[in-house]
Amino acid sequence: MSTPAPDSEVAVIKTGHGNLVLEFWPDVAPKTVANFKKLANEGFYDGSAFHRIVRGFMIQGGDPLTKNPGEEGRWGTGNPGFQIKAEFNARPHQRGVISMARSSDPDSAGSQFFICLGDASFLDGKYTAFGKLIQGDDVLGKLGDVPTRVAGGGEKSRPVERQHVESVRVVNRSTVA
Repeated sequence: MSTPAPDSEVAVIKTGHGNLVLEFWPDVAPKTVANFKKLANEGFYDGSAFHRIVRGFMIQGGDPLTKNPGEEGRWGTGNPGFQIKAEFNARPHQRGVISMARSSDPDSAGSQFFICLGDASFLDGKYTAFGKLIQGDDVLGKLGDVPTRVAGGGEKSRPVERQHVESVRVVNRSTVA
């Protein structure tokens, strides 16, 4: 069995700590990859924030409500106005893997995503993994280590200082140094 050729495009997430560069896995999650690229290309993620950070587990972003600090009480509930069907696959959730966030309904993902800070095998086959970090592990580490406080649900996961996402761009892999 041959390894599929990597997607020619990557995502560059520009943060206050530097860039995260992620490759996509269209071979196991084609609709999820297409959805993420479409939202990124429309500027949907620009100006949002990583609103949930659980040390050693993951950083979560992609909620359009995070563009407005006045909506903080609702952060984590925003979406693009539609949901996509889950594409569970055999790719393991380990450090640097990007996966779709969702509610208890497996087919409730829309725009929110998370990037694993470590092994999270308990998510395997239950969340749609659709790519992995190929540059910026130091940036992921900095984001994962920011101080957090208790959020609305009682979880200590809300960054004390806003973790801004300046932009998410989909670019040709060859243009990333």
